[in-house]
Amino acid sequence: MQRIAMFLAILGAGASAALTGGCKSPPTQSEMAAYDYGPRPENYEKLIRDYLWPKLLDPGSAIVEFKAGPKQLFQQETALRPLRYGWGVCVWINDKNTRGVYDGPYPMVFFIRDGKIVAVNGGSDDNIIGWRYARSGCNELGAPFWTP
Repeated sequence: MQRIAMFLAILGAGASAALTGGCKSPPTQSEMAAYDYGPRPENYEKLIRDYLWPKLLDPGSAIVEFKAGPKQLFQQETALRPLRYGWGVCVWINDKNTRGVYDGPYPMVFFIRDGKIVAVNGGSDDNIIGWRYARSGCNELGAPFWTP
């Protein structure tokens, strides 16, 4: 948390604007339609489970809930995140920690194009910006994240 606070202090007043993408307006339908999303993935659950398996602490007992998608998803480029687009899938994951206890779910958003995961927001190997984008992506896909 100290690093995050230091990062935000360095950015100063522009930090919140940078984290949220500044004053950009939402993409128009024509902007979103200008990109080739490829065919809707039929095997998205397997792709995502295969991606997650080596990243989870206890993959055999992790709870992976597919909450929304696949649906075309477009994330505008910001100063802190590149342009991302593809078939978006919102997943909530609840993995055991090193003590063998579930910590509670967290959201992830996967972007899939042409049968491959091309980008991910959220997860243990992402940063605070990616976690925020995972929440907003799940919200846009129709599965607002809430902590039980």
